[in-house]
Amino acid sequence: MTIDPREFRNALGLFPTGVAIISTVSAHGERIGATVSSFNSVSLDPPLILFSIARNARAFDIWAEAPHYAVSVLSESQSETSNRFARASPDKWDGVPHVQGALGVPMIQGASACFECESFARHDGGDHLILVGRVTSYSVADATTPRPLLFYRGRYRQIEADVVIDTPQGVDYFVHGW
Repeated sequence: MTIDPREFRNALGLFPTGVAIISTVSAHGERIGATVSSFNSVSLDPPLILFSIARNARAFDIWAEAPHYAVSVLSESQSETSNRFARASPDKWDGVPHVQGALGVPMIQGASACFECESFARHDGGDHLILVGRVTSYSVADATTPRPLLFYRGRYRQIEADVVIDTPQGVDYFVHGW
């Protein structure tokens, strides 16, 4: 079977994802950031997350060697921030509210959650590099955590505020598998 890249991408777009900004600092002190939808949890013990970065990314070499990085999970009001970090630009950080984490990497203010990580593993992912990070600290927005920024079928989407689908109590298959 021949797989058409555009059709494959469209099929993958049927899986809604959250949107996050990954960030690190180069060996020369330059702040680096990129928008990703490839952020996932991996393990609770030890606490591991992953994301992937395209091998053709302008800062790929920095990501491939980064000892520390952060993941800022964006809220639905942060689509412009997502757009800014999705493009190659030398001034991505100009005017973007952020704080420096304990590991020295920038994190986006107003994000729903932020995870500071040390590099745990790197894996070949074809045209991407898969980075696994060990979470050293995290923070979440207060009790009124804003709804997440979602990406589905090539566009940002919103969750209906009060629409909840029944989930059986005690079912934890999203983290541990079936």
